[in-house]
Amino acid sequence: MNKFHSFQRNISAVELPKEIDYPHNYTPHKIAQIASEELQEYLQIQSDFIYNFGLNSSEGVGKMFGVLVVQNKRKELGYIAAFSGKLAEKTIYNYFVPPVFDTLDSGNFYITGEKRLNELTQQIEILSSNGYYLELERSYNNQNKLHEQLLETEQINIKKRRKLRKQQNAIDNQKNINEEFYLKEYEIYLNDKIASIKTEYFKKQKEITTLKQKRTQLSFEIQQKLFQNYQFLNNNYDEANLLHLFKDSTQNIPAGAGDCCAPKLFQYAYINQLTPIALAEFWWGKPLTSAIRKHKQYYPACTGKCKPILKHMLQGLPVGTNPLLATLNQTNTLNILYEDEYLLALNKPYNILSVAGKEIEHSIEYLVKKNYPKATGPLIVHRLDMSTSGILLVAKRKDIHKELQKQFINKTIQKRYVALLEEVLTKEQGTIDLPLRVDLEDRPKQMVCYNFGKKALTRWEKISIENNCTRVYFYPITGRTHQLRVHSAHPIGLNSPIIGDDLYGNKAKRLCLHAEQIKFIHPITTKEIVVHSPPPF
Repeated sequence: MNKFHSFQRNISAVELPKEIDYPHNYTPHKIAQIASEELQEYLQIQSDFIYNFGLNSSEGVGKMFGVLVVQNKRKELGYIAAFSGKLAEKTIYNYFVPPVFDTLDSGNFYITGEKRLNELTQQIEILSSNGYYLELERSYNNQNKLHEQLLETEQINIKKRRKLRKQQNAIDNQKNINEEFYLKEYEIYLNDKIASIKTEYFKKQKEITTLKQKRTQLSFEIQQKLFQNYQFLNNNYDEANLLHLFKDSTQNIPAGAGDCCAPKLFQYAYINQLTPIALAEFWWGKPLTSAIRKHKQYYPACTGKCKPILKHMLQGLPVGTNPLLATLNQTNTLNILYEDEYLLALNKPYNILSVAGKEIEHSIEYLVKKNYPKATGPLIVHRLDMSTSGILLVAKRKDIHKELQKQFINKTIQKRYVALLEEVLTKEQGTIDLPLRVDLEDRPKQMVCYNFGKKALTRWEKISIENNCTRVYFYPITGRTHQLRVHSAHPIGLNSPIIGDDLYGNKAKRLCLHAEQIKFIHPITTKEIVVHSPPPF
């Protein structure tokens, strides 16, 4: 069992954890961090594979690695290691645990199926690019278009003649009948002219369509068989495949599900009767241009691919609760900064939702409804992230809510945030323009995407340097989810996470992001209202 690595460092003074961390929100235990550091030392000197992580060049890209600290049957402590997906186009290496199902194994159905799919694709491409077929297609489409134009011209002429007869009060029903008959005969004549080329073209097109249908069906069959072959154990030695694990999910089974580090590690541990102790996953190499990944930084398991899988695989193990639930602010009071009979501005604490979620009811919205039972309409005019504190506008009437929302849509409301960033910024001010969309594999995280992302624009200016950190003002011109957090942390943005950002940076006591000021026009008085709330950090 050469995948089991004994610790090279002295770990006798390290107290072992009593439970596995909740895998989707945690800071790795000290013993897992030591194992990660030893894996990183191996990556620096290894000669087992050649892969460009982009650490010393503009090319290449990083990869996620993981370790699972385990105890073997002899009560010896060590760790096993894994990488996500493939590494240098291979899945099997001596140092790392194998995949749950090896799609690159030449003896399995997947390789054979992929070969057949490629053959079908090649046949489709040959037929679709064939000169005779392309000429048939061009000729048929041109003639068909011409005939449609000729028929349309005749229809227009007939309508004109009928209109003229009507104006002259000389309606002739027999002529109308004759024209209808003529039009049908003309259409038959035109169709007959292209009948032979149409038949030949549709025959060739059917060949291509049949091949595409075969390819689609084969692809589906391979995919279903693949999902069945990804079988995952848990600590009770119960087995479940991807089809079962995702049967209650609202999303399709993501590509690459089961190939992340954590499922590989737990699967190998169970098969080899190793007791899981602690998990850690980190990014090694050049950052991505989309999702935020930084060299040597630890990241929790993703939610899109791994959550349904790990929910099953961790059964039978002592697992910690989601620390997010423990830090939720349970305040029952509203800190009111401005109020009149139409609206109010609240100072939202950090770690409380703006509106109720699927699993958590307690929120500012819940408290407003409780304190203002006669208020009507949607109430909450805009939202702040759960981790963000600061000013939140609330409308007491539906029409007020609508008018305030108009101001947000028209970008006439001015908002200013204060944030404390991890790094020292050299520039004094600037604008960040990075389009954002949700990371489908790791909700609720957002990612930069130039193809499908929505425009996200942020203006910023430096306030001061404090203890090797930078205090800044943010002026969001658009209002995308996590916009300020991603624009801060992304390498093409400020390349400096906000302090305490557990999604895009490093955990701390709190996220140092605060909605400090808002300016808006009162929907009734039309006067400018300015509300201010100094940051608590």
